[in-house]
Amino acid sequence: MHAPLPSPSNWVTRWAPLIPAGGRVLDLACGSGRHLRWLAEQGWVVTGVDRDAEAVQRLRGMAEIVVADLEGGPWPLLDRRFDGIVVTNYLWRALLPRVAESLNAGGVLIYETFAEGQERFGRPNNPEFLLQRGELLQAFADLSIVAYEDGLEAAPERRVQRIVAVAGGAPGAPGQDPRIAAFEPRRLL
Repeated sequence: MHAPLPSPSNWVTRWAPLIPAGGRVLDLACGSGRHLRWLAEQGWVVTGVDRDAEAVQRLRGMAEIVVADLEGGPWPLLDRRFDGIVVTNYLWRALLPRVAESLNAGGVLIYETFAEGQERFGRPNNPEFLLQRGELLQAFADLSIVAYEDGLEAAPERRVQRIVAVAGGAPGAPGQDPRIAAFEPRRLL
């Protein structure tokens, strides 16, 4: 018997409606699939990538699964493009440019992971896996930023950085894109 999966991130569920309905979504470093499952249930065509073949085994049949070492091997998706990319609790800086390049025009990036200061609350505590202040803004500066947060989250207590961005080619300016206009910006918790 497997333990129940944690609920998907509020950041992901809040911003996922920006991804074109029925579009192709990449869940990068998907782990046991809490976001992959939710995205597939909402009707998106999902591809999950993770290096842990055992963790993703239960996900086969609900999504395309690619077992690959994102840190030690080549980019496993060649020239594929996606309408949405979701990344949570994962950072490998060398992949950040590849993530941006893998979005279709108008594609949506939803990224959330740990930031400097997290070491006070537990793992991860290695600086290699903690974003520096403003790092996601810099990494995705060529995309249209829809939302960004960098700070302390109360429950569970942790330091996070989050971004939602749209690749060039979306209809109109970000404030005019009907997908984006429906969302109000807010400050970090």
